[in-house]
Amino acid sequence: MSVTSTSPAPQFSAGAAREPAGAGGRTPEEELVHRMAACPAGADREALREAAITAYLPVARRIARRYGSPDRSREDLQQVACLGLVKAVDRYDPGLGHAFLSYAVPTIDGELKRYLRDFSWQVHVPRRLQDKHRLVRLAQEELNRSGHTDGGTVRDIQRLTGIDEQDVRLALRADQARNPLSVDEQRGTGKGFTLAETIGGDDPRLDLVTDLVALKTLVAELPARERAILKLYFVDSLTQRQVADIVGISQMHVSRLLDRSRAFLRRGLLGG
Repeated sequence: MSVTSTSPAPQFSAGAAREPAGAGGRTPEEELVHRMAACPAGADREALREAAITAYLPVARRIARRYGSPDRSREDLQQVACLGLVKAVDRYDPGLGHAFLSYAVPTIDGELKRYLRDFSWQVHVPRRLQDKHRLVRLAQEELNRSGHTDGGTVRDIQRLTGIDEQDVRLALRADQARNPLSVDEQRGTGKGFTLAETIGGDDPRLDLVTDLVALKTLVAELPARERAILKLYFVDSLTQRQVADIVGISQMHVSRLLDRSRAFLRRGLLGG
């Protein structure tokens, strides 16, 4: 049984349980729910159930429209509201003496609130802020209808909702967590690049930080002359002949000291 069915109420066989039309001042729609509750399990009960759900679909959709939402999620909200209606029809007990709508409306409303709380946010937002966000969205829709095409100012929203100005600003920022931008969205004045192209990548030099810190500690353990040779050769980019002239030793001796220093540093970095 589809919750979006708009077919006319089916005809029932003589075996279906019936009550006099309008018994107790009930509406025709509520009469269907009472007749279903009094009907034993079977095809007639299923037919009454489907007719009752179909009759109350406009109510479910009206409740769904109370919640401010982007166009792309309104159909989802209506489906959630319809499922809440199905639960209300199935669980309603006329014997408790309550009118059907007094039970169905809170049931549908609760389903919508649970859905919005649990499934419509891309980033976790505290429940308290979610509730205020809903009130802010409703206020923005009302302001739009009254001519404020931009949804009104923070002060306008505060006046309608009674929410503290700081919380209004937080609720407006929370809307970004509910509907984050796509990384493929075109950006810039000429829409010439995507958001993904503006996001920086990992710096490969970050992987060297640990090695550089360890190397600095090991270099400090070398004799002063070998530290000087390493600096002249690797930092100042001098040749071995130029280093030898500055230090006052032969080029061959510089080469041996460089080999010895590199072997010491390699063992220290590689742990052996």
